Amino acid sequence: MAKKNRTKTSATATAPGEVGPRQPCPCGSGKRYKACHGAPGGGDVFVKRPFEGLASETDIVAMRELVPAATALLPLKGEYADRVVKLCTLLPMAAPAMVRDSGEVWLGLQVQHAFGDPSRDLGAVLVDALAADPGAGMIGLTSAPAADAPRLQDLVADGPLSVEVHEGFDYWVADMEASSELAQALEQAEGAAAPTARLTQVTAAYWTRMGAKEHLRWVMPEPEDALLDALARLHVSGDDVIVPDARFVGMFRAHGLLAPVWDLAVGTGPEALEDAAAAFKEKLDAALADTSELTTEQRSARNGLANRQVTIR
Repeated sequence: MAKKNRTKTSATATAPGEVGPRQPCPCGSGKRYKACHGAPGGGDVFVKRPFEGLASETDIVAMRELVPAATALLPLKGEYADRVVKLCTLLPMAAPAMVRDSGEVWLGLQVQHAFGDPSRDLGAVLVDALAADPGAGMIGLTSAPAADAPRLQDLVADGPLSVEVHEGFDYWVADMEASSELAQALEQAEGAAAPTARLTQVTAAYWTRMGAKEHLRWVMPEPEDALLDALARLHVSGDDVIVPDARFVGMFRAHGLLAPVWDLAVGTGPEALEDAAAAFKEKLDAALADTSELTTEQRSARNGLANRQVTIR
């Protein structure tokens, strides 16, 4: 009798682009997909790149994950086109939204809930806030939005945002009398506001000083594989140094995008980065356009860069 074939056929084979149950969950939790967002009846929907398609995708990701205090007017379309909405990095007590006495809506990006699709979460909160009466105060989100609820892309009149970076959170009380509760929240938040500046010659690049150290953190829209290839080419050629004494140290990964990080010499400041960042962007664009195979040295550099990524959830 012939021996049985000992090779097992996987019952969980996946199509190209899908995540297998035993593979790492793409959310970055470190768990297998089947124990995280792929858990039967338990995992929330997971959208890898929730703000894709928005012209200001990179700035929204930066404001949500990297920038302590910043605001930007958020123009809406359709029935809400005449409403004033201000996108904020953080609101008092990490509120999802606030409705001011004037009827102006403030929408918070740095929040405590996470239902798998930040764009749909923001859309649900925004619709609730727009329907609330002037002066309604804080608007929350306590359960996952319906699957057919509008996403941010459905509500926003798309275009580049004009981001204003603040030294702290005084903008919370700029046009109102601060209550004792709000004053306490303001005092607690001020300690988290590291000095930050947005560069003007490139998009979504932010200088910051944290303690005695300075950094440049730059959220980039290119697909991860293509960007890693390009950065590896620049690393090998020595063109990944933004300014003298700067050091490319790795990348954050957030909402489907990479944010390269450079350590800077103390005293560099944001002004010295402006022309240098624009020149680097030209080199990066050229490297992105290079479709030739990576050399052995470049492949090694790419592997090193891939290992220096930190996922922000």
